[in-house]
Amino acid sequence: MKNILIKLGEIDRRYIFILIALSVLIPLVKSDWIKMPIKTTQNTQIVFDELSKLKAGDKILVSFEYGASTKPEIHPMAIALLNQMFSKGIKVYIISLWPEGVIMAKDVVTNVINSEVFELVDGVDYVMFDYKVGGEIVIKNIASDFRGVYMQDINKKSISQIPMMKDIYSVEDFDFVFDLSAGVPGNAEWVQYACDPKNVPLSSGCTSIMVTDAIPYVESGQLKGILAGMPGAAEYENLVNNFMKNDLENENIVNFENILSGKATSRMSAQSLAHIVMVLFIIIGNVSYFLSRKKGNRF
Repeated sequence: MKNILIKLGEIDRRYIFILIALSVLIPLVKSDWIKMPIKTTQNTQIVFDELSKLKAGDKILVSFEYGASTKPEIHPMAIALLNQMFSKGIKVYIISLWPEGVIMAKDVVTNVINSEVFELVDGVDYVMFDYKVGGEIVIKNIASDFRGVYMQDINKKSISQIPMMKDIYSVEDFDFVFDLSAGVPGNAEWVQYACDPKNVPLSSGCTSIMVTDAIPYVESGQLKGILAGMPGAAEYENLVNNFMKNDLENENIVNFENILSGKATSRMSAQSLAHIVMVLFIIIGNVSYFLSRKKGNRF
């Protein structure tokens, strides 16, 4: 056994690189082959539970405030969010406060539509608006005069011709607001200028680096939980997928077979497996080193 461990410690580093590469690639390419266990944290569970309280026909405003650089962390949250909302028959209103947010929002909606899990109609089940410059100023205006900011949707269709826009005049006409943020404006601005003053429930999905700034709002109850980076996205994906797969009588879901694990889940599996492989080789390397020294001292 000692000789085997010593030999393992002398293995060519190129083989180690290959094993680490495979530990990353296999979960990403074949997500069903390797699934690491996902433990749901309290903040993620709060987000899921709060959104689960919404009823069919309720209205949620979703704000996209991230771009390509933070897409791997936040994009899976956005897809899972829309999946949960559409599975419950919630009306989704999408705005973008970052220039790249429009691109991200379009990609998310396209992803959900192409999954063919739901039968969605633009203007009936969801509506998307174009980017508005101004950041927190836009949030302040939405709080009191939504129609003053958005007079037409992203397809240049007047809001007076969109059935979903009936009775939408301010942020108070929404049952929930969800902020997908990678910076400023973000959840802090939504708390300060819209949701807290108007008493509208707010939750957020953000990058891992933003979590420490957002936690005080979570603890005060001004944020109803938070999805924290890639781990939060994977946890939320898991909760949403399990909910959808188990709700077999849900009339909003037209194709249960197309409900698949999200990208955050496979990325976390890849990260976890790669860490396990690296730690394993660190342990083997150290054990091999000390055994070889002890063996050398005997002669």
